[in-house]
Amino acid sequence: MYLNAHSYYSLRWGTLSPQQLVAAARARGVTTLALTDINNTSASFAFVQCCVAHGIRPVLGIEFRRDHQLLYIGLAKNNEGFFQLNRFLTEHSLAERPLPVMAPPFEDAYIIYPRLPKPVEHLSPNEYLGIRPEDLNTLLAAPRRFPADRLVAWSPITFVDKTGYHTHRILRAIDRNTLITKLTAADIAPLSEMFHSPDQLRQHYRVRPDLVRNAERLLASCSIEWSAGPQHNRQTFSGSEQDDFELLEKLAHNGCKIRYGERDHAARQRVALELQVIRKLGFCCYFLITWDIIRYAKEMNYAHVGRGSGANSIVAYCLHITDVEPIELALYFERFINQFRTSPPDFDIDFAWDERDDVIDYILKRYGTQYTALLATYSTFRGKSIVREVGKTFGLPKADLDLIIEQPEALQQHHGLAQQVLRYGQRLEGFPNYLSIHAGGILISQRPINYFTALRRMPKGFPIVHFDMYAAEEWGFHKYDVLSQRGLGHIKAAVALVAHNQRRTVNIHDLARIKRDSAVRQLLRSGRCMGCFYIESPAMRGLLHKLRCDNYVHLVAASSIIRPGVAQSGMMREYIKRFHDPSQVIYLHQVFEEQLHETFGIMVYQEDVMKVVHHFAGLELDESDVLRRIMSGKRSSSEQFARLRTKYFTNCRERGYSEQLTQEVWRQIESFSGYSFCKAHSASFAAESFQSLYLRAHYPREFMVAVINNFGGFYAT
Repeated sequence: MYLNAHSYYSLRWGTLSPQQLVAAARARGVTTLALTDINNTSASFAFVQCCVAHGIRPVLGIEFRRDHQLLYIGLAKNNEGFFQLNRFLTEHSLAERPLPVMAPPFEDAYIIYPRLPKPVEHLSPNEYLGIRPEDLNTLLAAPRRFPADRLVAWSPITFVDKTGYHTHRILRAIDRNTLITKLTAADIAPLSEMFHSPDQLRQHYRVRPDLVRNAERLLASCSIEWSAGPQHNRQTFSGSEQDDFELLEKLAHNGCKIRYGERDHAARQRVALELQVIRKLGFCCYFLITWDIIRYAKEMNYAHVGRGSGANSIVAYCLHITDVEPIELALYFERFINQFRTSPPDFDIDFAWDERDDVIDYILKRYGTQYTALLATYSTFRGKSIVREVGKTFGLPKADLDLIIEQPEALQQHHGLAQQVLRYGQRLEGFPNYLSIHAGGILISQRPINYFTALRRMPKGFPIVHFDMYAAEEWGFHKYDVLSQRGLGHIKAAVALVAHNQRRTVNIHDLARIKRDSAVRQLLRSGRCMGCFYIESPAMRGLLHKLRCDNYVHLVAASSIIRPGVAQSGMMREYIKRFHDPSQVIYLHQVFEEQLHETFGIMVYQEDVMKVVHHFAGLELDESDVLRRIMSGKRSSSEQFARLRTKYFTNCRERGYSEQLTQEVWRQIESFSGYSFCKAHSASFAAESFQSLYLRAHYPREFMVAVINNFGGFYAT
């Protein structure tokens, strides 16, 4: 009989997370529950998962509202019904058209009206009138007007207790930008939208128990079947998995000849090994789509940088997705893709700030707007802003709010309502406030994306799904990160200015030559890197000067140790000391000397954790990556962690290590993994830094003009 429940993704209306909603249902003995958030499907997957875990039958729907007015509730009979509801909401959202007062015909969804928009005899077989408990007297006064089979018990759920009701009122006041005392009955949910138990509801409807039976019959005929996995992604690039592999194989081998020449056996062997893993795990299409995006960018003469863990792949290097050479830097492919990794990999591709939107537009048109959309992110209530938001609804002036924020312990000086402001502020911590757009994550689905979510149009005109990157990962979606940065704009504009002013063509992609350039190395060594991407901050320039850094490998390390975690741990200071006097380094074990000689025995990168776990304790590389991810908090799995930890200590004992050495290495791994940085990420940024340095060294006037014209960077003009 629970046809209409809200989570807090009914933005600035609902008061319960999907998990809290399901927990409340379980506590009340509810066996079937429908989630119907207001013009929103963000919580759908989490809700279904949570219901299944707690033995509750999930039903999905949408509550359709226009200008805060409830029009009708749609309940999906099945997956097709959810698709139809999502498509309907999407069409109006993308076209920015108001929702109609009457619902269109839905073949696989029920519609429940809060009031009759047309004569009762004109209701379609799938349309019903919802009767709240407080409306029963009206019904009883005119029983013949309403056919019994068209009526259902309707008791919406918005909060679980009086505190939740007051939280709801504060949310409504924030949404309406008014004082709580000025809210009207039309602005808020009635107190009857509390989560009543089945027995309480049956008592409410004791004079018309048939309404409860009608509602239960509707819910019993609804179901939703979802499972997570890679099957939701576009499955082929060419139309056939075999054709995909053959195309990827050809592109990779051709690219290998261009990158390494005809006779590099090690490169060809690694390409072949990676291709087999990519094929086995079903990522051929993923690589080919990414290659296609890069191909379009090149045709348009757009600059790009492929970075992140994808730069650990030699296939990505041979497809020119990245410019990071993985053999030179001893980058592990398993850091990017391995058979034990439960989350999908993703490429991060940066484009110039003024070219990215055209690349996104190409992806949407190339792979179809029915199947392609950007990810959402949630702007949440948090920190000091909550005090201001809640305080305004109580009517507190700015001076009182400033005092509460700046001197939270000065209770005697606070306004009399301060404690209520803080109390409800704590309840709102982490609530979603509104949907925003992810920095660049794009999904390409196999089935129309409305099977999973409705879409919303963002200011630039791009559609976004209603869920974020974490939900996408839970689903099993592969993410394409198409990002932007000003540094590429600097480089592109500088090259164009050099061509215009000096009639010279600069091959900015000849990194092998740029890395050897003496003028570039001298600039780097001196720390005179103003305007150069990623290395122009005072802290970075100071570090480069202290290190007298003059080559690519050391710049990659510097790009990692400057990050807050490494610097604050004292490892940056230790690295500088060892850098200048490597003869005094005492390695913890021979493995540290062999595998971390480049960084003088100090773990600087995420890949270093993998190296130590693999070579010191004998875990497989893919197991080492899983352990790294768990320890860095990216994937919590106590069972898996316990198994890998046990294997580490067992292997160390079998190798004859002392307990003291085993424990010390584990301590270093554990303490370091939380703040480590991906080496491939550093390498990608370092490559771009060298490009900027080259232009600054040889064409300083054009380069600095390009930096100023493209804005961005560390300093104001």
